[in-house]
Order: sequence, then structure tokens, then C-alpha cells
Amino acid sequence: MSKKRRGNYIFLAWVGDHTPRHVHVYRDSKFIVKWDLENQQIMKGSITRKILHLIEELDNEGEL
Repeated sequence: MSKKRRGNYIFLAWVGDHTPRHVHVYRDSKFIVKWDLENQQIMKGSITRKILHLIEELDNEGEL
């Protein structure tokens, strides 16, 4: 499991989880979005530009 904190958000991704490769985002223990990293689309919830930017940064750094 990859658990990263950035910008008051927690990003969780599990190695070996079901496809497509995705990340769960939480803030203050509340679910925000489940984001498909392979197809760049929402699987559940909603996303802001700030969260999308943070996901892109973490993915580019190899953290997700």
C-alpha cells in the first residue's frame, strides 16, 4: 500500500489491487474521489483541479 499525505489530502493506492490502477483520496477522514490513473477519469466521487494536480505530481514522482 502506498499512503501519501500532500496538501491536506491523503492518497491511498494498493499494489496488486484490481485494475485499472487507481488512487483513493481522502481529506479529514472523508472520501473525496477514486481516480483512475490509467484512463485519467473519475471512478467515484468528484475532483478539483488542485487534487488532480497533486495526483499528477505524485504519479510523476513514482509515489502512486
